[in-house]
Amino acid sequence: MHRNSISPTISPMRDPVELEIFKNIFHSIAEEMGASLRRTAFSPNIKERRDYSCAVFDGRGEVLAMGDHMPVHLGSMPMSVRAAIDKLELNPGDVAILNDPFCGGTHLPDITLVAPVFLKKSKQPAFYVASRAHHADVGGTYAGSMGICREIYQEGVRIPPIKLMQAGKLQQDVFRLLLNNVRTPEEREGDLNAQLAACHTGAVRLQEVVERYGLTRVQRVMEHLQDYSEKMMRAFLGKVPHGRYQAEDFLDDDGTGSGPVRIAVSLQFQKAPAGKPLVTVDFTGSSPQVRGSINAVEAITYSACFYVFRCLLAEDVPAAAGLMRPVRLIAPTGTIVNSRPPAAVAGGNVETSQRIVDVLLRALAQALPDRVPAGSSGTMNNLTIGGMDTRTGEPFAYYETIAGGMGARPDRAGVSGVHTHMTNSLNTPAEALEYAYPLRVTEYSLRKGSGGPGKFTGGNGIVREIELLADADVTLLADRRSRGPYGLQGGTDGAPGRTHIVRHNGTREALPGKASVHLKKGERIRIESPGGGGWGYERQ
Repeated sequence: MHRNSISPTISPMRDPVELEIFKNIFHSIAEEMGASLRRTAFSPNIKERRDYSCAVFDGRGEVLAMGDHMPVHLGSMPMSVRAAIDKLELNPGDVAILNDPFCGGTHLPDITLVAPVFLKKSKQPAFYVASRAHHADVGGTYAGSMGICREIYQEGVRIPPIKLMQAGKLQQDVFRLLLNNVRTPEEREGDLNAQLAACHTGAVRLQEVVERYGLTRVQRVMEHLQDYSEKMMRAFLGKVPHGRYQAEDFLDDDGTGSGPVRIAVSLQFQKAPAGKPLVTVDFTGSSPQVRGSINAVEAITYSACFYVFRCLLAEDVPAAAGLMRPVRLIAPTGTIVNSRPPAAVAGGNVETSQRIVDVLLRALAQALPDRVPAGSSGTMNNLTIGGMDTRTGEPFAYYETIAGGMGARPDRAGVSGVHTHMTNSLNTPAEALEYAYPLRVTEYSLRKGSGGPGKFTGGNGIVREIELLADADVTLLADRRSRGPYGLQGGTDGAPGRTHIVRHNGTREALPGKASVHLKKGERIRIESPGGGGWGYERQ
């Protein structure tokens, strides 16, 4: 698929102070939405790990501001908003819900709510607000909805854009249908209500902004924000040496016997007249979509591109839709980076997104060797544990991503034990985990020596060992097990990850990166995440 983003003529900035004020106003609204979601959510995955994102959009559905939340959510969220606008007639008091990866979503656990914001006497929405959260279970074959499936129908309940609220009233039949198809309905109900609260918070704040400053002024500044973000991206891209830069990297396997899985990219930087793309990002040559659940949809690939190019700009540039106007994306249909139904996609959002970022940065390192870090852990180490909680007699579903080592940078070492790139979540504290689930954390430490050596050393990975206090199914969806994160400019690769089951008698059994096993009470799962790659030749 070819995506061209052509911008209108950039209007002059009339008042940079006003622009900065409104940029921070819109950003603060997205942040407040996130705070509302976090405070009112039920699940540790959202309350503790902060696996959610919120954003503000203009009346055309173009993103204005994003909270400092999850990059993999935020870059793809505009497609969810566009799908809701195109498929539904959203009126005052309506809220759309969707998670369909082939209609604006990413993978099924990520449920998005989209709400129009109407002003007094207006017939069309002046804004849209959206909240997205990763739900710890949305049904399907595996507890936690993150297993090794062969088609999307096995991964959980698939929600097209439909109305969860209409004219201010909750659609009880829709709600009951969703809750009847998940393992933890009370938790899902609480988290969905928290997302509704977040959208309400955003809508109220936007209405207050218009009341204070006037609609005409706000609309003018919104246009300037989009134009300014485009202008800043064009200024950066214009400084990149013209030419073609290529790179490739691989996912270990798809969990069903196919692998390694290739992701290839070509970046073509060129001169272009005003309003035309300055860089073409072409993923031609990437592997065809696979049987396992690591397929990415186009929204994920777009999101990874948005993240990488956003990272190369100054932090104060607004994360608005205008940033991608000078970027042309080619993601061939039917490949690992733009899969088609009925492909399984649970891991595309969490694993393939990371490898897409790795490939983009590896290509950019050829053009900007003093700006790009070595490869980071390159996997989210998705761990789900589900079964019956013997304390309550109710089902439970625990989900977590486990941090790793950051790649070394051109001027300093990588950070150890940190979530990088497309994930921006935290860990689940041991106290919260043990309170909520029949689990016990028996070890949580840095994995010494896992960072790749170099002039600057890559960050170390994590050791996370969890004991089961009840029989349960354990599923791992991870990568970077057969090859470690790459070093750059002469630096050494980081150590690959590894996983073991620890039996009652202390014996260990190795697990592949993508696996599902049933463990007995008292057995443990031990994950050692990859370290980051080193940067530069090691001093002798």
